[in-house]
Amino acid sequence: MGITINLNKLTEDYLRFCEKRKNLDKKTIKSYRIDLRQYSEFVKSNNSDWAKKGSVEEYIDQLHTKYKPKSVKRKIASLKAFFHYLELEDIIEINPFHKIQVKYKEPFILPKTIPINTIEAIINYAYEQYKKATSAYSKKVALRNILILELLFATGMRISELCSLKRDQIDFSDYIIKIYGKGSKERLIQICNDNVRRLIDKYISTIEAENNEYFFINRLHNRISEQSVRYIINDYAKNAQISQHITPHMFRHSFATLLLEEDVDIRYIQQMLGHSSITTTQIYTHTSIRKQRTILATKHPRNKFEITL
Repeated sequence: MGITINLNKLTEDYLRFCEKRKNLDKKTIKSYRIDLRQYSEFVKSNNSDWAKKGSVEEYIDQLHTKYKPKSVKRKIASLKAFFHYLELEDIIEINPFHKIQVKYKEPFILPKTIPINTIEAIINYAYEQYKKATSAYSKKVALRNILILELLFATGMRISELCSLKRDQIDFSDYIIKIYGKGSKERLIQICNDNVRRLIDKYISTIEAENNEYFFINRLHNRISEQSVRYIINDYAKNAQISQHITPHMFRHSFATLLLEEDVDIRYIQQMLGHSSITTTQIYTHTSIRKQRTILATKHPRNKFEITL
């Protein structure tokens, strides 16, 4: 029992370190807390010494029987970072991960994108809702929903970034949005489409009197929730006769893939998405089927053969 209590205290110390010193966001810390609690519960139920190599290996083996490779990878990474912290703080003499070989084959899953005509249909439906709105409030809500869709597509921002967007992050003279991404990384995205710029101006004029720091707000005058945005997108897609299940993150995937198809350098796309590594961005090179079709139709050497039936 003493070992478990000690582990729990060390976990809380580590999480405070992540929050105060590493400045990690709340979602990351929440994930760490869940992962480390699961390890604590495992060693407690097995009456194991949490700092021993054998305990960690048994836990990893159990993870593989319960979770998908991507979840296993994250949970192992959380535990590994925790032990690294304990080693640096001289709390443990031997880091068990130094003698553990962790291998797992994560399945390669292509990001799901939205066809450009489907994006157009959903946004078009949103505009129709605005035109049909009769009251001032319904017009304001419809305008907000249009802008949510337009910004998801125009910037490729994550839904969490969109929902936490504040007014002071937007330069309304140059239409530059400062986005705070994962790991407190900042990036700037400029809105260049004139129609989207006019939407921003029109929307900000309707909420100026709200005296709210957040850009997108709900009927209770709080920042709009991620679940609300998902509901709006699902509802609009359904009413636009779209059978494909659409998620907010698919707008981000589509943003990257469609830019790639327009021959935008992948390094610029990496910067706009806020990826730390180009490797993360390169997944979109596998999804551009239309670009592949164009290349093979125009560049393949077989096209030079004058051999036919």
